[in-house]
Amino acid sequence: MEVIGKVKLIGEVQTFGTNGFRKRELVVTTDEQYPQMIMIEFVQDKCDLLNSYAVGQDVKVSINLRGREWINPQGEAKYFNSVQGWRVENLSQTSAQNQNLPPVDQFQPASNVSDEEPDDLPF
Repeated sequence: MEVIGKVKLIGEVQTFGTNGFRKRELVVTTDEQYPQMIMIEFVQDKCDLLNSYAVGQDVKVSINLRGREWINPQGEAKYFNSVQGWRVENLSQTSAQNQNLPPVDQFQPASNVSDEEPDDLPF
């Protein structure tokens, strides 16, 4: 699954427990009629993926939905969901690269095309 939008917030890396579990949060605001602010967690080595991004950039984030069960001291089951990111793409850079290409109508049509020429394609 993917979330596309603008970076609203990039959190600091947080470390938990004696094993050094790392987590970093990214908030992306979607561009739709009713914009959503989606918080996406990056864990362990994926935290470093956010180092080259800044607030305001347009991004596409590949995500997985995660769910888990917790049994409280009274024996009741509670359920929690999280959105975990595993890849981030900068959409601003992609659109900037496409802007460097000339429009299609600036290319001249081929003038020496003939149906009489042999077709030398192997397929």
